[in-house]
Amino acid sequence: MLRKDNLKLGIVLGIIAPVFGMALYYLWKFYPAATIADFFRLLGSQKTLITGIVSVSLLANAVLFTIYINTRRDDTAKGIFASTCVYAVGSLILKYFL
Repeated sequence: MLRKDNLKLGIVLGIIAPVFGMALYYLWKFYPAATIADFFRLLGSQKTLITGIVSVSLLANAVLFTIYINTRRDDTAKGIFASTCVYAVGSLILKYFL
């Protein structure tokens, strides 16, 4: 399935990869000291954490995007890029307006 060149696959991968990036950030920075609930509470109260989380999360998408561009699966790469843009705009809205 991952060998297909499909826009929908790219969108799905672009949505899932940042979740893995956020999980890695949690494991790297907070794991033994804080539970996942504490992590999300802290995220809600300290908007400065959003920058670090978004950076690691979008790095996961950048890796996927590079892989799919280099293997010439452009439609899937377009979906990953579109998801990345939506994710980035959403995180900016979350950080500055909410």
